[in-house]
Amino acid sequence: MTGQPTALTKAVDDRLARLQAEAATPARLEAQLRTLAKWRSAVLANTQALKAGTKVTAGPFAGMVYAAQASEGGRAPRLLGAYEASLHPVVETVIARAYPQILDIGCAEGYYAVGLARRMPGSTIHAHDMNPAARALCAEMAHANGVEARVMIGPEVTHADFALCQTAPTFILCDIEGAEGELLDPKRAPTLTQADILVEVHEGMRPGLLATLTDRFAASHKITRIDRALRPDLLPDWAEALSDLDRLLLLWEWRASPTPWLWMEHHG
Repeated sequence: MTGQPTALTKAVDDRLARLQAEAATPARLEAQLRTLAKWRSAVLANTQALKAGTKVTAGPFAGMVYAAQASEGGRAPRLLGAYEASLHPVVETVIARAYPQILDIGCAEGYYAVGLARRMPGSTIHAHDMNPAARALCAEMAHANGVEARVMIGPEVTHADFALCQTAPTFILCDIEGAEGELLDPKRAPTLTQADILVEVHEGMRPGLLATLTDRFAASHKITRIDRALRPDLLPDWAEALSDLDRLLLLWEWRASPTPWLWMEHHG
């Protein structure tokens, strides 16, 4: 291949050079491997977008316009609709229950906020993120999918914001990189006991969070733990010509450690 390297390739090459200057350790090799894997994942995502466009091709949000870069994590599995595949049954349950309102905490670029808005035309989605850049991406994605009137975008959620749960049946989706331990506390926000909650638990960052959250909500909710799963059946046809490694990278979500989910359904 000829021509000048892309900005992405140059940035990755520069990072690899810096890492190569460090002492030879397993940690350095792991950092180099992860850097290269992210680069290849981005290349594969770009290839999928070129071949199939920027609409999600399968999964619960098939047909959703997803032109934005992922706020964090892999873009390729989102485009394929294979992202967080183990949650697909819960997502379909949420859609079937037609909650009047959804509170998406840590909405990032809006994959779930906009996806649910498209599938749930009678629902209002309150999409919150502490990152202004993520909120801007979410607004763009909502507009691109024609659901901006029902996606209410806001900043970081506080305990007081959970008063929303008193006004109508509510589904809460929470992915806030370990801060769920402080935020999801029914002693400080009693109305949490009235909502159904799906929370990503960053146990790798905060050991003990799974037990803490389970204990807090055991009396008020039915709790189901959900672990990781892959959907190789959602790989595109063009992936048949790829190596096994590339096929795995199309499904890779860039996680550095396990992040199990708790699906907590309140006792109505």
